[in-house]
Amino acid sequence: MSTPSFDSTESVTDLRANSVLDLQSQSQADQAGSSDDTVPVPDGEKLDKHIVVEWEGPNDPSNPYNFSPWRKWSSTVICSVGALCVACSSSIYTATYEGIQSDLHVKQITAITGLTLFVFGMGAGPMLYAPLSEFYGRRIIYIVAFVFYLAFQFPVGFGRNITSVLVNRLLSGLAGSAFLSVAGGTVSDLFEKHELGKPMMIFTAAPFLGPSIGPLLGDFIVANLSWRWVFYVMMIWTAVMLILILAFVPETYSPVLLRWKAQKLRKRTGNMDYMAPIEHLDRSVLATVAVSCKRPFQLLFFDIMVFSLCLYTAILLGINYLLFQAFTLVFVNNKGFSHEHVGLSFMGLLTGIIIGVLSEPYWKKTYSRLAQKHGAEIPEYRLPQAMMGSIFVPIGMLWFAFTTYKSVHYIVPIIACLPFGFGLILVYSGVFTYLVEAYRPYSASALAANGFLRSSFAAIFPLFSVQMYDDLGYAWASALLAFLCLACTPFPFLFYKFGERLRSRSRFAWSVPPPQQPPLNHLKV
Repeated sequence: MSTPSFDSTESVTDLRANSVLDLQSQSQADQAGSSDDTVPVPDGEKLDKHIVVEWEGPNDPSNPYNFSPWRKWSSTVICSVGALCVACSSSIYTATYEGIQSDLHVKQITAITGLTLFVFGMGAGPMLYAPLSEFYGRRIIYIVAFVFYLAFQFPVGFGRNITSVLVNRLLSGLAGSAFLSVAGGTVSDLFEKHELGKPMMIFTAAPFLGPSIGPLLGDFIVANLSWRWVFYVMMIWTAVMLILILAFVPETYSPVLLRWKAQKLRKRTGNMDYMAPIEHLDRSVLATVAVSCKRPFQLLFFDIMVFSLCLYTAILLGINYLLFQAFTLVFVNNKGFSHEHVGLSFMGLLTGIIIGVLSEPYWKKTYSRLAQKHGAEIPEYRLPQAMMGSIFVPIGMLWFAFTTYKSVHYIVPIIACLPFGFGLILVYSGVFTYLVEAYRPYSASALAANGFLRSSFAAIFPLFSVQMYDDLGYAWASALLAFLCLACTPFPFLFYKFGERLRSRSRFAWSVPPPQQPPLNHLKV
């Protein structure tokens, strides 16, 4: 097996520029061991005629690993709820369609565009925020982004024309995506790898639970108050999160903390030789952002595995967002639900996702068992959960499709969404983990490519949902989606069997363990 050739400096820059690009991606990256650990330089040792500043031993209280349990878990919970807030904001908007159409005098397709623009912003934002967080730290990104996220929601809630609503929905998605692209890094900054299981299980559930909770919460608000209260509630939630961030979430990115330490030492001693490792990096913000934007598209266009797996997850997320409109049509017109009760139809999907998240320990054991049996740890052993999920997804969609008729009790299609949600989370988890392990040192870019394509499909699918369901009928429109999922089912099976061979021929994927990286930074990113 051969190792792909690459420019080492550029690849390390790529890792650091894109190290946290979505909630799930960061957790899987750290659990998979994809962080590039480089050779430490002891405190006081000269490097390029400078004194390298590092932690004062393993028990240094300034090291985020040594923060008190309360401080770690309060930061983790706040980050998790913040990510849930942003994810929920994407779908809670669906409850306002009728109000927007009536008050702002627009067609349904125009109202739906507000969902599309927000989701597109969520997908594009991480390419900017992830590299910026590597220069300036996590905390400042949260604060600045959430201030703008709150500000952009005011014109949506108080806007008197559709242009104000749509433009600010896009800007809200861009600003809010900071939590989805950076907050996972805060959790991994606080806990060592052997401690990451529980906090990451809590954190990574947010982006999957949020879209399912949104319609449930939104319909409840609209049923009792006006549609504008959906945005008022989100503004209140965002303001509370901003206060909690300011009060309880410290800076956790070790390279930035060491830079602050070096600055204090220079000021106190007058010795300008004290330097933090991050201050030795010869890369600019602009160059780093450029790399973070370029590499994902190279992977999409030139690597068949990245393209296929990203396309699969993009189709699934597109279908997930399309169901926001489909559920309203099916359960209002065929099941007799009132609009305020449509959100309850998401309970099956929500339950399936929760079960899928809780099954993560089983898949970790499966990976360990396969590695022990075959005497090697290869990325393909991360795919069994995606293989299982790829079977459950079309089963759930077909079950839902042919239970949409009026003669079938409403509980049956709700239950049918449970295997769909369960399969959805298994496919996402398996694919994300595989991309992290198979595409070192380009794993962050592979996940960025995945996030961008997923968000693009999630933005586009809702635009044709109503027309498709009206033209094909509820059963056959849903069946078409099921057949689309079925056509993608072979992907994880094929890559489980042939992935190692394909990786050996790829100029991006690793076919052997990566060599030692240059000592740009001795701390885990």
